[in-house]
Amino acid sequence: MVLLVVDTQKLITTTDLYNFNAFENAVKTLIVAARENNVEVIYVRHDDGVGAELTKGTPGFEIYEGFSPRSGEKIFDKTVNSSFKGTGLLEYLKAKNVHTVAVVGLQTDYCVDATIKCGFEHGFKMIVPENANSTFDNAFMTGEQSYKVL
Repeated sequence: MVLLVVDTQKLITTTDLYNFNAFENAVKTLIVAARENNVEVIYVRHDDGVGAELTKGTPGFEIYEGFSPRSGEKIFDKTVNSSFKGTGLLEYLKAKNVHTVAVVGLQTDYCVDATIKCGFEHGFKMIVPENANSTFDNAFMTGEQSYKVL
């Protein structure tokens, strides 16, 4: 089993997220528990590309301080919603014979959703801990509605 922390980057890990305090507490708690129980914590960062606010080299690209990776913890960068497409994560997990992935992070209706579905399609048991993902309101749904639909 691994704990996959998706897109918890400084630019988007803000109090504007749905249920931010519960989200922040849940993710912190899960990271601590994973480390205490020798469950590998793996991070994924989203890169929108050159000229975007969320890209390598910008302050917002780095992992939110409250969830900071420890030295030696893996970080995979992606350019699409799925954490598995073209990142090396799939190959890494298969090489380590991982069967179960707990997913936390951002955003419920984009990268968390895609990562869960793609992980399932690749044969992993996908776990989504309560209150450990969040998103913003959008033109069609509130953050709360998006969270509850997942």
